[in-house]
Amino acid sequence: MKFLFEDESMSMETLRTACFAAYGGADLGEVLVTARAIGDGDELAWRREWAATAARVHALGDAALEAGHRVSAREALLRASNYYRNAEFYLRDDPFNDPEAKELSELSRSTFATAAGLLDTPVEAVAIPYEDTTLPGYLFLVDDSGRPRPTVVFTSGFDSTLDEAYVAIAAAALRRGYNCLAYDGPGQGAALRLQRLFFRHDWENVVTPVIDYALTRPEIDADRIALYGYSLGGFLVARAAAYEHRIAGLILDGGLYDYHGFHLRAVPEFLSQWILDGRDELAEPVARMMMAHNTSIRWALRNGMWTFGAASVCDYIRHTKPFTLEGIADRITTPTLVFDPDQDMFQGEPARVHQALRCPATLITLHEADGAGEHCAYGARSTLHQHTFDWLDETLPTHP
Repeated sequence: MKFLFEDESMSMETLRTACFAAYGGADLGEVLVTARAIGDGDELAWRREWAATAARVHALGDAALEAGHRVSAREALLRASNYYRNAEFYLRDDPFNDPEAKELSELSRSTFATAAGLLDTPVEAVAIPYEDTTLPGYLFLVDDSGRPRPTVVFTSGFDSTLDEAYVAIAAAALRRGYNCLAYDGPGQGAALRLQRLFFRHDWENVVTPVIDYALTRPEIDADRIALYGYSLGGFLVARAAAYEHRIAGLILDGGLYDYHGFHLRAVPEFLSQWILDGRDELAEPVARMMMAHNTSIRWALRNGMWTFGAASVCDYIRHTKPFTLEGIADRITTPTLVFDPDQDMFQGEPARVHQALRCPATLITLHEADGAGEHCAYGARSTLHQHTFDWLDETLPTHP
């Protein structure tokens, strides 16, 4: 599905940004006028135009807040947060030290934090104990009654952030009577940007502390916790669920069986062999040439090096080797829902996950013909949410 760009990556990211309009994260007119000022593959223009739109909408939100218009301020600041996130997307040369990348990501966090305080439902910024530090999170509550409710624990993906969680899943959850506990894990959002925590394959060591924290909250029904993985998070939560059995439902918003194998299949066979053999002096120039001519490849490999703490493209791909469900998928005992968009980049991976599971499992194909075939069903998130929460309603235990 091409959306406003011929460039595959920019089309996808514009669609992603626009689809959150259903939950107040974008306005279609703002997306259209921003995109039309950006040429295909022009990362500089992308940053400039999205940052300008974000700043304009941010100013509208600040003015509304100053004037006491709570709803208007909230709506504008939610959009600004999404646009700032998008503006920073391609800044991957040196994100830890790039002042513009740091400023844009901070603005995305701060505008969302202000917007969250203006929501009609309670939101609490939380710090989840993790090893010798904490992970940043938000607990979105249906109400302030203190009543235990079913709760979705949201794990984001390869490039998403905690501040995206509200429009990605929490708003849909709250409408249906579910709380949502979202967090940035290693390799993600503020945990990466501010704490320099990099991705790890053994995500059970991340999820178990998150579930430990969830069980301390009286608002969370301990018997009705669902673990939701978004994009790469679909692999991470599946891996975690093989070892963490205190959850009652597992949703893979993009089933991903073998992340390492996906990378090897995405490049010519000779190149993957050079990488595996450690012949980096041959492989790196070829990989860099591919990056120079393809926005998707350039962004993905740069983002991978950053989020995995890798020294080079080859080093990053070797870092992904343990990111597979081979030999552990059959340990998952939790009822599982796997989404399979029919035009996703991870073609065949959701079916591999579904086939490897021994627990009760449902595979739902999302079709391009319905506008839902792109990665994470961008363009049809409402349809995906309908499937998600209808399945949870029917799957999670009920109390008398």
